[in-house]
Amino acid sequence: MQGKKKVQITALAGDYIGPEIMAAGLKVLEVVGENGRFDYELHEVPFGGAAIDQTGEPLPQETLSACQQSDAVLLAAIGGPKWDHAVKRPEAGLLEIRKKLNLFANIRPTVIEEAMQQYSPLKNGKPVNFVIVRELTSGIYFGTPRQLDENYALDTMRYTKEEVQRITRSAFELARKRKKHVTLVDKANVLATSKFWRRIVAEIALTYPDVAYDACYVDAASMKIISAPQQFDVILTENLFGDILSDEAAEITGSLGTIPSMSLGSSGPALYEPIHGSAPDIAGKGIADPISMIRSVAMMLANSFDRADLVAQITTAINAVISKQIVTPDLGGNASTTEVTDAIITTIKESRNSK
Repeated sequence: MQGKKKVQITALAGDYIGPEIMAAGLKVLEVVGENGRFDYELHEVPFGGAAIDQTGEPLPQETLSACQQSDAVLLAAIGGPKWDHAVKRPEAGLLEIRKKLNLFANIRPTVIEEAMQQYSPLKNGKPVNFVIVRELTSGIYFGTPRQLDENYALDTMRYTKEEVQRITRSAFELARKRKKHVTLVDKANVLATSKFWRRIVAEIALTYPDVAYDACYVDAASMKIISAPQQFDVILTENLFGDILSDEAAEITGSLGTIPSMSLGSSGPALYEPIHGSAPDIAGKGIADPISMIRSVAMMLANSFDRADLVAQITTAINAVISKQIVTPDLGGNASTTEVTDAIITTIKESRNSK
């Protein structure tokens, strides 16, 4: 009798601190999966600047094929000054892989757990747990025409009904698994695209009677994320607003270095990555915070493979290590990337052995 087929995971380490934090994430994945607990096959391929150096392309066909044939994709970080004047920048590879994998929904959780309360600029001590669902493949970043001249510049924000419908359904389906509340963030008092979104989202909301729905202007939402984030569950928004608000939301957790994200399509593999960049200024120093990458691994285990048991092991260990203040400089500590990773692994093993 044939054994169960191994799940396929592609790892894109990328550039600068990317390989350092990817190594940390993969070490934790190996530990929670050892002894047949999680059977997987790993494919490590070049992407971003590293791929440009090897092939001249940020997304070589070999890398794309590996991702397309995988059950999930892990990405660390890409880009940096080395490729500022490259014919194709590493970021072009990121836009292309989103397009090729049809990754139209970016999911960014904002959670302030007890262990992170000491690092958050919010000092009210109340629990915070919401997600931002950002449309990822359309809007002003992709709209045409666009133009830049000496005395004139033009950007175009464009959305189709289908694009708004699919991201809206993703948000409401996610809300059903959480606290059943969706807030649309827009600028419907000014922008035609926001008026368009508001009409379509309101129509779809009627088909989810079990989910509460409201809408909020982006300027008000940006204040509420700081003053009263507890009121949010699922924030649904377009590409530009989502890009800005998700970074603001990340800041209230205490460190960009601890936050994962997930990009989903209608089919095919999801992509999991930290929300921060490649941090060229600390690359090679061994002080990059590995927690965001380790949490990205946990997010993958939860959402692509339904392994809540393994996620609990990782999350509990991370919180224990943070509580002991075994943290990297971004959290005010002096531990190295390796020391934090090893402490998390040791905690996982000790917890497992005590049962």
